[in-house]
Amino acid sequence: MNNAVNPASGTPISACLRCGTCCEKGGPAFHLEDRLLIENGTIPSGCLYTIRKGELARDNVKQCLVPVDADIIKIKGKKGGWACMFFDDIRKSCTIYKNRPLECRALKCWDPRKLEKIYAANRLTRKDLISQVQGLWGLVEDHQARCDYVIIQRLVRDLDGGAAEPARRELSEIIRYDDEIRKLVVSRGGLEPDMLDFVFGRPLVVTIENYGIKARRLAAGWKGQSR
Repeated sequence: MNNAVNPASGTPISACLRCGTCCEKGGPAFHLEDRLLIENGTIPSGCLYTIRKGELARDNVKQCLVPVDADIIKIKGKKGGWACMFFDDIRKSCTIYKNRPLECRALKCWDPRKLEKIYAANRLTRKDLISQVQGLWGLVEDHQARCDYVIIQRLVRDLDGGAAEPARRELSEIIRYDDEIRKLVVSRGGLEPDMLDFVFGRPLVVTIENYGIKARRLAAGWKGQSR
């Protein structure tokens, strides 16, 4: 089925118009078939971020926010926006076109069936890429356990009940730990700052807003507050 329409003529699209709309909506997720692109440095790890297991994320097929059931590694947006950082918005072209990931090769806006078929299959995870890095993988596993989104969802629910204050304290401690481990691996471990969103996922102070919570830093530390 043709799901795209030429904005100029209003007629169905049957070939790429090089309008850039797909690339402007966000970078692709990576699959096992893309592993070499990262390992050989064609797409540097510093250009990636991880949506962690349990995190709320937009499902481009279902068109809604859903908790993901495993890591999703994606290309970062440019200048804090959603557009893929490898998209040249002047030329309306991909700067890594010959080495573009599987999802980009499968995507046809006029016929999404091929992308839908591979969308959730054989996704690449952080474990595939860094589990052999001595010391680092242990930190990643500890961070995942202590900053588990299942725990975070429970605490967010508790903020509206009789256990609001204990939940607020625990949530604040989780956010503070997330912030401190990032600083530690940069200052003492020598990790490049642009690697943090790949290694530990996006900061909780950012992602927690998807749960209707605004986190702000106070003199005494982190404190979660409902919007």
